This record gives sequence, C-alpha cells and structure tokens, in this order.
Amino acid sequence: MQFDTPAATTVPKILLFGKGGQVGWELQRSLAPLGDLIAVDFDSKDLCGDFTNPAGLAETVRRVKPNIIVNAAAHTAVDKAESEPDLARTINALAPEVLAKEAHKLNAWMVHYSTDYVFDGSGDKAWLETDTAAPLNVYGQTKWEGEQAVANNCAKHLIFRTSWVYAARGNNFAKTMLRLAKERDSLSVINDQIGAPTGAELLADVTALALRQIQQSNGGDLTGLYHLVAGGHTSWHGFASFVIEHALKAGVSIQVQSNAIKKIATSEYTTPAKRPLNSRLNTDKVQTAFNITLPTWQVGVERMLTEIL
Repeated sequence: MQFDTPAATTVPKILLFGKGGQVGWELQRSLAPLGDLIAVDFDSKDLCGDFTNPAGLAETVRRVKPNIIVNAAAHTAVDKAESEPDLARTINALAPEVLAKEAHKLNAWMVHYSTDYVFDGSGDKAWLETDTAAPLNVYGQTKWEGEQAVANNCAKHLIFRTSWVYAARGNNFAKTMLRLAKERDSLSVINDQIGAPTGAELLADVTALALRQIQQSNGGDLTGLYHLVAGGHTSWHGFASFVIEHALKAGVSIQVQSNAIKKIATSEYTTPAKRPLNSRLNTDKVQTAFNITLPTWQVGVERMLTEIL
C-alpha cells in the first residue's frame, strides 16, 4: 500500500524530527519497519533539525520530500519556559507550523505530540479531546498553539496528547526518585496532581500502529486529535511509591522505605510554572479509532524498571 503523494513510491519515506529525545528514540525503532526512515535532531549535520531555525526545517522537508513527517521535538522544560517564552513559542508552535505547511504542500501526513498541560487541571473527570483548552503556563500555551498550527495547516494530521512521559533512556521522574531514595531516608512527593505515567515506548508503538492502519486504508477519516496515555491514573506520590516498592523487591539498596514517602500538596512545592492538578485524559477515541487496548500505567513502568535496575 502506498501513500497518495505527488511523487509516490512503493516505500513510504518518513522524516522524523527529535530523534534523540525519549519519544524520538523509541520512534526510530517503531517506525523503521514502515518505510525509509530519515531521522534528524537539533545537532544533525546534513539536514537541519534545529527547531530554532524554522527556515532550515522547511528546507529539510523540501529536500527529503517525505510521505510522513513525525515531530517528536519540543521545548519541554516547563519551568524554564516561563523565563524564555519566545524560545518556547518558536520551538513548540512556530516550527511545527512550518512543518505542517510543508507537509500540506506534499500531501503528506504529519504526526505531532502535545500535552495534558493544554488544560487548566480543574475537576476530577478525564479530559475529552473536545474540552476547552485553558493552559496555566507558557509551556502549555505554546503547545496548544502548536496543536492549532498543525491542525489548521496540514489536512492529514495525527495529534497525540499525552502526559507524564518516561523512558528507560534519558532522565525522568522514576530515575530521580530512585537516585534520591539512595541518598535520603525520607522523601516528600506531591499527592494532589493526578495523571497517567506513559512510556515513550507505548507512544511510539501506537504511532506506528496508527500509521500502518492509515497505510492500509488510505485513512483520511482518521485525521484528528487523540488523547494517548496509559490506562488508569495515580499521583506523583503513588508513582514514586510504586517505583520504590519495585526497587525494594528487586533488591536494590536504597535508604527510603515506601512508607517513608511523605504526601505533600502542590501548594507546598513552589515552582515558576503552575501545574494542572487533574491531568487525566480520556482515551476512548484513540482506542476505538485504531482498535487498540491501552495497558495500565503499571505495566509500562514495571518494564522500564526491569530494564534500568
């Protein structure tokens, strides 16, 4: 099956941006069987993958002429974004807009990732794709602008909103908790922010599955915005307790016992950027559209811990 493009080939050409990040690293694995994969990052030499250089990104797309563009690059330093909003906007909104416009010119598909931070975190119900965005911080605002830019400028798009991303590669909350647990005999962790820890591996695998379905069906009706997170939900405190309990069972030498993790409120831990309390995302749409069942968050976290411990 081939994509309907001006210069269609039997093997789809996939251009991946942000190959060195947690999601980008896993996407290199999951996308490789789908076609000819060209993966770049901000420091790539032959092709521009620098999201502070939108013109360079456009030139990269024009040179490669992909059937699919996958954008796994983003400014994800939530607190730092508060002091550098222009940079965050360039990377999270302006650069994706350029890619979307170039994708549209090629009649190509574009995959883009967004965040639960587009919502204000009120209430306790899982957010639907149709709920109104109301970001609390610069990061969330620029990611929301990026969503709109992709949706408005590329007819064939998949936008996946996710939350609390982790991976075996790179830094993440679980690794931080393990490091601190080896150094301290007690920890204080936020207990009133609720979400679903979601593995980069899961995001990459669902992305590949979705693109495969599009390949097989020429699925224009699958275009749209989807919430994509692991099943269930927990707090950061619950996440930390799960990680430390698993480490103790695995025989890791740490000082903190799971019952020595203190629960604290967000109001007790001041940060430059406000965080949403309710990061639950309803995933009915993506599970129905692509005929998948998303595993609970514990499954992915256990896999990651088994790999790194």
